[in-house]
Amino acid sequence: MKNVFKKTKDKASWFLGLFVVLFLVVIARTFVGVNNHDMPVNTTNAQPVVVSDKPVVLTFSDVLRRAEDIKSISVRGDDATGVLKDGTKFSAVISYDPEFLTKLSEKGAAVSIDSSKGTLELLGTWLPIIFMLLFVLWIFRGLRGGASGGLSRTLLAQNPTKVTTGKPKTTFADVAGIDAEKQELMEIVEFLKNKDKFKALGARVPRGVLLSGEPGTGKTLLARAIAGEANVPFFATSGSDFSGIIVGLGVAKIKEMFEMAKRNAPCILFIDEIDAIGQKRSSHSFNDQDREQTLNQLLIEMDGFANETGIIVIGATNRPDMLDTALLRPGRFDRQVQIELPDLAGRDAILNLHAKKFKISPDVQLKDVARGTTGFSGADLENLLNEGALHAVRAGHKSVEQSDLDEARDKIMMGPKKNRKMRPEDIKLTAYHEAGHAFVGVMYADIVDPIHKATIVPRGHALGMVQHLPVDDKVSMTIAEVRARLAIDLAGRASEEIFFGADKITTGAESDIDMATRLARYSITTAGLSSKLGLSSIKQMSVFGTRGQLENASEQTAQMVDKEIRDWLDKAHADAVKLLTKNKKTVDKLAQELLKRETLTGDEIKEIVFGKKATEKKTTKKTVANGSKKSKKS
Repeated sequence: MKNVFKKTKDKASWFLGLFVVLFLVVIARTFVGVNNHDMPVNTTNAQPVVVSDKPVVLTFSDVLRRAEDIKSISVRGDDATGVLKDGTKFSAVISYDPEFLTKLSEKGAAVSIDSSKGTLELLGTWLPIIFMLLFVLWIFRGLRGGASGGLSRTLLAQNPTKVTTGKPKTTFADVAGIDAEKQELMEIVEFLKNKDKFKALGARVPRGVLLSGEPGTGKTLLARAIAGEANVPFFATSGSDFSGIIVGLGVAKIKEMFEMAKRNAPCILFIDEIDAIGQKRSSHSFNDQDREQTLNQLLIEMDGFANETGIIVIGATNRPDMLDTALLRPGRFDRQVQIELPDLAGRDAILNLHAKKFKISPDVQLKDVARGTTGFSGADLENLLNEGALHAVRAGHKSVEQSDLDEARDKIMMGPKKNRKMRPEDIKLTAYHEAGHAFVGVMYADIVDPIHKATIVPRGHALGMVQHLPVDDKVSMTIAEVRARLAIDLAGRASEEIFFGADKITTGAESDIDMATRLARYSITTAGLSSKLGLSSIKQMSVFGTRGQLENASEQTAQMVDKEIRDWLDKAHADAVKLLTKNKKTVDKLAQELLKRETLTGDEIKEIVFGKKATEKKTTKKTVANGSKKSKKS
């Protein structure tokens, strides 16, 4: 490959040299013409004065006016030289006119016309034409030759494909939290290790595997682990490397990649972000012809694999719905593996795997960290440990402690702490707002997830928050939990009304109301939890990112939906008001403790609400994940 690139660069240099010569010829011809006009011009009617043997320059009007004084004149194109009757030599630039030259001849001037051209002028005329013809022939030769053509080789030499090669040391032992996906891909490893076992039964191992999932779920890591487990070469590139402003370059790069893979088979050929070249084709995509040609070449290369080649193509994407159907048919990417976000056990395994790289305190409970990171990907969890280590360094700790990881999680989920200078009345109102959330959350402890902590420390856009940690991963909610969560969401606003009056409520409950409304709408229109609307799915159209009218419901049904949502929210608000009013002293005590300590743990909150013995109180097993509770007052 290096020798091909070297020859290609030599050819490119030859064409560049030819272009430079052409450029110099044109410049030289221009300067020669300019130098002929840099002589002094005599524009008077007097007889020209001879300055040594150097001819004078006359304008065309001088020649017209002094036609009778010209003894001889020689014309070559628009350039004229001659001798006046007094012996003075002259030169002039005239407009070629046969009638004017005839008149000069009739007045006794010897007129000669030179129609020949000099060598320099011939080069200046024909060399650009010859060069352009050669360039066009070179382009067509490159297009006909494909990856082996002159143009393609030159473009590849100047824009090489970015390929990561080698035999990775990563194995399945370095991949955690996606055990089901690893099991599904084990037969790929077995095929690369012992393909005769499959051939004996006539089995055809998938030629291509498409890995799809959220960013950071480990698609690239899993592809490297397959190659490392099978101990075969690994070629990795990105879909964006095959696109560019040069038409035809993507096709040449695809050919180059697959030729490289065939020379090193058996191997893994990994294309990350394959949707960059594999998007669905359209009959109206006139502006994407180059991308479609690249996709067509990829389809041809994948379809040309024989079973015995030992090449496994692995593609990765976050958007499998964007891929062309021809790319997903059997014989190409005939196996699709969806990599989900890790569950509680997966998050715990990932944390334990990455924790080996950090100095973690023995007191740290990674299981608790996993409980509080619902929705985190593997990359997010690794970043959380790194942020915890950075915080430990800033705090002067000798190892990463639980408080460092809690701070890192809060920073990732809600942003860093804000040193805001808040008015005392705003701090007080925030404390009572969060105390309302916390109290109602404790009252529904047998239905929703337990409270992890409550704080009035500003973080991100939130002035405070109450955070819940799920006991385990959950996939559904009971109607009782939906009602409880609605009451918890609206308890902050209810607390403001009870302790400060209806005329002192603030806009701080904005995010609480938004969360409650979305939960109520989902429960009523999608989950079928409303007895009035029954078991019907009522979808809502999205217009430019905003909610529009209902898609499959009449206007009367839409009004019923709005009324039912309002009834659910009003009922939840009333439940929260009732609980807080009945236990006003306890809520006040909780708010005062928040003002003193800023942050209270779940056990400290239960101790304030129930007394010291409450910390030993056992709660029933939970059934639904609630994640973290925060509000804009929050």
